[in-house]
Amino acid sequence: MQVQVLASIALGGALGALGRHFVITQVAAWFGPWIGGFPLGTLFANVAGSFVMGLLVELMAAAWSPPPELRALLTVGFLGAFTTFSTFSMEAVLLYERGAFAQAAGYVAGSVVLSIAGFVAGLALVRIAVT
Repeated sequence: MQVQVLASIALGGALGALGRHFVITQVAAWFGPWIGGFPLGTLFANVAGSFVMGLLVELMAAAWSPPPELRALLTVGFLGAFTTFSTFSMEAVLLYERGAFAQAAGYVAGSVVLSIAGFVAGLALVRIAVT
């Protein structure tokens, strides 16, 4: 792999991690860190990241061919760090271990279903705009 691609991934990862931190802290400022024990900020980051990934994937397939460095920066780097499935896993287990079984199930189901829906919505938005 080229050094430029690796550097792009590293830069995108740093920016994505900062973006994730900003989103989670902003959602916490608006609604509280864990609304009734529910990690809303992480859910929002996962859904938003999936939506943007859907936009980018379809845009790059249909109308835009960025250089490999930019593609890697945006997808693997930025969105890979912005979406937070390692944090998601930890929070789901913490909810479960606290006995909040319904919240844990809702969090897991909501994260998976809404993130996939976000991705599909991103694809659809670009498909509508390009055609």
